Amino acid sequence: MSYVYLIRHGQAGTRDHYDALSELGREQARRLGEYLVSAGVEFKAAISGGMRRQRETAAEVRCAYLRAGLPFSEPEVRAEWNEFDLDHVYRGIAPRLCEDDAEFRAGYERMRDEMRDQNAAIHRRWTPCDTKVVEAWVLGRYQYEGESWPGFCQRIRACDLQGADGNIAVFTSGTPTAIRAGAALDILDHRVLRIAGVLYNASYTVLRVWEGQVRLFSLNNIPHLTDPSSRTHR
Repeated sequence: MSYVYLIRHGQAGTRDHYDALSELGREQARRLGEYLVSAGVEFKAAISGGMRRQRETAAEVRCAYLRAGLPFSEPEVRAEWNEFDLDHVYRGIAPRLCEDDAEFRAGYERMRDEMRDQNAAIHRRWTPCDTKVVEAWVLGRYQYEGESWPGFCQRIRACDLQGADGNIAVFTSGTPTAIRAGAALDILDHRVLRIAGVLYNASYTVLRVWEGQVRLFSLNNIPHLTDPSSRTHR
């Protein structure tokens, strides 16, 4: 039997430099590591997606264990745990939406103007443009040369959760966590996005794996983020 801790990365950086942790994101990850140490959680293995924000989160948690004099193996990097490429989806689909949806076009232009403002904090929230782009991708409204939504879901569900008895830490992102949690509940369609939308940065979700069966034990845990100002979704 093993317990898999699906750990979402901490808050990411600005929208145009999203694949790196912000200062708050590093603090969230440090607090998570310190909490897990204090709770006596030991890990037999650690895995990280290949994205920088995932690897930086793993590094902060690992450092908390090492500072406490406790073992924590160097995470094995497995790119199959990566989040879908939102930038690539935008490049493929946003121009088509601009042609077909005047409201989207206006919002998209405003968003691009905000991105040029170095003081803008739009990376801290999910925008209506994001929703429309992702919905179009999930529903397959336009021909898209990148990874499809069904292909992405298949990639995440194929990730191996088997391992030695004990706890396994998997440092990943919101949508992969939601897909695996949803699969444990037999939710195999786009409704998993409702789970992804509520997951906090640096939260952990626990799955139990036993005799090939996966059960959801807990979702979106943040006992280490006691200050409401430290709780973020992007």
